[in-house]
Amino acid sequence: MKIPFSTFDRMHAALKPEIMATFERVYDKGWFIQGDEYQAFEKEFASFCGAKFGVGVGNGMDAIYLTLRAMGIGAGDEVIVPSHTFIATALAVVYAGATPVFCEVNAETFNINPANITQLITKRTKAIIAVHLYGQAADMDPINKIAKENNLSVVEDCAQAHNAIYNGRKTGSLGDVGAFSFYPGKNLGALGDAGMVVTSNKELADKVHALGCYGSAEKYVHKYQGVNSRLDEIQAAFLRIKLKHLDEWTKERQQVAQKYLSSIDNPKIKLPKVMDRCSHVWHLFVVRCEERDKLQEYLADMGIETVIHYPTPMHLQGAFKEMGYKRGAFPIAEALADSVLTLPLYIGMTDDEICYVCDALNRF
Repeated sequence: MKIPFSTFDRMHAALKPEIMATFERVYDKGWFIQGDEYQAFEKEFASFCGAKFGVGVGNGMDAIYLTLRAMGIGAGDEVIVPSHTFIATALAVVYAGATPVFCEVNAETFNINPANITQLITKRTKAIIAVHLYGQAADMDPINKIAKENNLSVVEDCAQAHNAIYNGRKTGSLGDVGAFSFYPGKNLGALGDAGMVVTSNKELADKVHALGCYGSAEKYVHKYQGVNSRLDEIQAAFLRIKLKHLDEWTKERQQVAQKYLSSIDNPKIKLPKVMDRCSHVWHLFVVRCEERDKLQEYLADMGIETVIHYPTPMHLQGAFKEMGYKRGAFPIAEALADSVLTLPLYIGMTDDEICYVCDALNRF
């Protein structure tokens, strides 16, 4: 049996008639930037997250970058980010002109460890970015408490956690602002690049909007030195269709994950942990194995495709070599990079496919 790591085929097949009809409607209308679909999706997605305002942008990294700019964060400032995540989180800080300060993560949840944040705060610290990695919310209560005590902003990187819940509230409504990616592979994915900022702070939302439109809130009047980062009309229209299915897709991902959790039984393989106060949406199902490379090769021979998220910690990436970090600086992030492996999980995955993966893992 061949098991892809991910596939859109089964999810998109059911949506194709509506997507094609929607494309024709937008095409015939002839308005492709910040039209009715864009405005409607901003409102619908913000409401879905429990926030008052949404601002569509070009991609998830821009969502973080524009948020930091809108907060006035730039040269000379520091922003605390987790040591184990996709590099876009830290790059957004750099593009804003600030310095990313890496914080060690929790070995069980993979998310930023609140216990390690306070020691990193300096007079230059302006914000904490809490990444909800793999689909599980970071431990936001202590993070918000630390931020309040130190007058810091809290930015949620929600790129992998659409519809995730922490203490009864959805990601995007847990900090000062939530930054989302709608990259095609996300739980809510466009058919191209797209992103959004959600917040209940109108002033912040308005500034993000202006910064993403060349610094202009009024045509040809440029208050800021902005950029061009806008969610286009066609992607907004597609995302409106998909948003209607996100709850059912979330339940399906949770069902697949639960079958993995209950069926994989191999002492060599460490399963992911879900915090008591969280509803995990399983953007990725990531296991750990000390023989990770051997396991990946074994599964490939069985026809099972896997991916490593992520094989090199940020502090050891060439992009940050000028920061001078050496191996050993963040041992948990490094151990994760050496041992994590992401299993197949997608909408439409059958019981036979799930069982095939589990049986292969149990025989390793």
